[in-house]
Amino acid sequence: MPTAQKAAAIEALKDSLTRAQLTILTDYRGLTVTALQDLRGRLLPLDAEFHIVKNTLTRIAAEQTGIDGLAPTLEGPTALMFAFGDVVAPAKAISDFVRSSRILQVKAGVMNAQVLGVQDVEAIASLPPRDELVGKLVGLLASPMARTVGVLSGPSRSLAYLMNARAEQLGGGQGEAQAAD
Repeated sequence: MPTAQKAAAIEALKDSLTRAQLTILTDYRGLTVTALQDLRGRLLPLDAEFHIVKNTLTRIAAEQTGIDGLAPTLEGPTALMFAFGDVVAPAKAISDFVRSSRILQVKAGVMNAQVLGVQDVEAIASLPPRDELVGKLVGLLASPMARTVGVLSGPSRSLAYLMNARAEQLGGGQGEAQAAD
């Protein structure tokens, strides 16, 4: 039977695991406190948190939330990054920190109660930001509509050009006749 403090920690982990859109498990062995604070500072504006956790408590919380297959990755020092909003920006921040520090290592990830491999986490980190994806989607949706408007307005525009040309032609003929008189 866990102590009240451990039970509270398990409940907090369960809450974070269920609320998080993406969880990344990392091995933080060798990082200084300053480096950890720097990483937490980078993640805070991205609606993400970075916590050092006990493997046993994480294993219990994962089992209670229905996440299977996480136990093999819970070896050695483990820290969890919880992304509560956009998943791309925090994943990119972790990926950049891994490259710059050369100490932090990604072990696995969890998304929608499914365990992800290191390659999957890197794939998420390589996606364009959410705003860029939304912009591309809007562009893709607007492009066919703009083409449709162009095609539908073509005949009326051609008719207007034709009538204008005919009016100039008729108007020009009368001006020449008046000049001859």
